[in-house]
Amino acid sequence: MAARSITHVFKILPTDAFASWKSSGTFSGAGIDIKDGYIHLSTASQSGETYNKWFNGQSGLVVAEVDLNKVQDEVKWEPSRGGDLFAHVYGKIPFSAVTRSFEDVNGDLFQKLESEQKS
Repeated sequence: MAARSITHVFKILPTDAFASWKSSGTFSGAGIDIKDGYIHLSTASQSGETYNKWFNGQSGLVVAEVDLNKVQDEVKWEPSRGGDLFAHVYGKIPFSAVTRSFEDVNGDLFQKLESEQKS
């Protein structure tokens, strides 16, 4: 699936950061996002690897599904791991862009999300 045809991507973050996003109405990024200057997002097929690389074994996580149509002017698809294109948001993400969230974060969740995206 070409990156530009993907309209929904995912952000993995701690529960407290998700709660802050929800209450404030905008998300400026986690520590690594702020350091890098953009918000890191993953497609459904990339999310499992992102989870395994950065979050595996952590509890208290939320996966937020983000509608890129709500931030399309701030999104750039840029190469990262192995040359894969990742969605990077150069700006804030409004909470209104969150279409779903998942609190039961494990490897099975990412397989389900990837399967849904392929449908």
